Amino acid sequence: MACTVLSTPLTAMGQQVYRCETHGKVSYSHEPCLGAKAIDTTPTQGMDKMTGRSQKGADVQKAEHDRSFAEALKPLTGKTPEEFEAAKRRIHHSPLEKLSCSQLDGALPRLAQDAAHAAPEDRNSAEARLYKARKAFRDLRC
Repeated sequence: MACTVLSTPLTAMGQQVYRCETHGKVSYSHEPCLGAKAIDTTPTQGMDKMTGRSQKGADVQKAEHDRSFAEALKPLTGKTPEEFEAAKRRIHHSPLEKLSCSQLDGALPRLAQDAAHAAPEDRNSAEARLYKARKAFRDLRC
C-alpha cells in the first residue's frame, strides 16, 4: 500500500515560481534566472461553511489526505510530511539523482541566505551560485 501511495503524484504541489527583473521589466517563470526571487504560489486551502459543508477542491482534499497519511507514517519512516512528499516525488529517480537532490535540499536555503546577505561586491557571485543550484534542482526534477 505504501508503494501505491508513494507513486501517486501530488496534484496540489506546484512548481517553484521565480520573479525575475531584467532591464526594469518584471517577469514570472518556472525557470530560475540570475537574481531571481522565489515566490510562494501555494493555493488557498478553501473554507468550510458554517453548515459544515466543505468548499475544498479535490486537489486540496488530496493534499490534506496525503499530509495526514505522512503524519501517520512518521513513527515508521521518521520523515516529516515535507520529506515524505519529496521522497514520493523522487521515487523514480536514480540513486545518484536522489543524492544530488538531497544535497541541493540542504544547499538551496543556505545559498539563498548567502545571496540575500552578501556584500554588494560579492552579490553577483552569490546570485550566480544560487542560480546554478536552482537550475540543477529544476533540471533534476527534484
